[in-house]
Amino acid sequence: MSMQPREIDLDAYRPCVGVMLINRDGLAFAGRRIDVLEEAWQMPQGGMDEGETPRETALRELEEEIGTNKGEFVAETRDWLFYDLPRDLAPTLWKGKWRGQRQKWFAMRFTGSDADINVATAHPEFKSWRWIAPERLPELIVPFKRPIYEAVVAEFAPVVRKIAQEPPPRVPLK
Repeated sequence: MSMQPREIDLDAYRPCVGVMLINRDGLAFAGRRIDVLEEAWQMPQGGMDEGETPRETALRELEEEIGTNKGEFVAETRDWLFYDLPRDLAPTLWKGKWRGQRQKWFAMRFTGSDADINVATAHPEFKSWRWIAPERLPELIVPFKRPIYEAVVAEFAPVVRKIAQEPPPRVPLK
């Protein structure tokens, strides 16, 4: 049985945001985690700092995790999405403070070029990255986050199609 948001102890879930960064071909950014032994790919995401809005967090996380600010907001999930950590991770991750995360997700149009992305940041989280079809994201993420990725991919599918159909920006002649 799924719990309704009013039944969830929000203090038990780390506030977080995620970003589906979409290029002009309708592909989503995925980074291969540096700290996971299995091959796990994910989109940029991270915890909110005190006093920070979800949008501010999304922009900060893009810079911190993939070294770019070349994203334009185009959509956000209607609701916060929740996941629980597996029992073996919960006591050790975040020093056992949270049982999982509550996430607000944003779809962002990538406005730069591949050269604008650099995962070798000050505190790297990814060892490599690639553009992939969004519908493949759930199969590449760690299993306990799969339902979140399925929900995000389904909700943002119309946005992805729209971005992929838009003509590339015109560059003025000098």
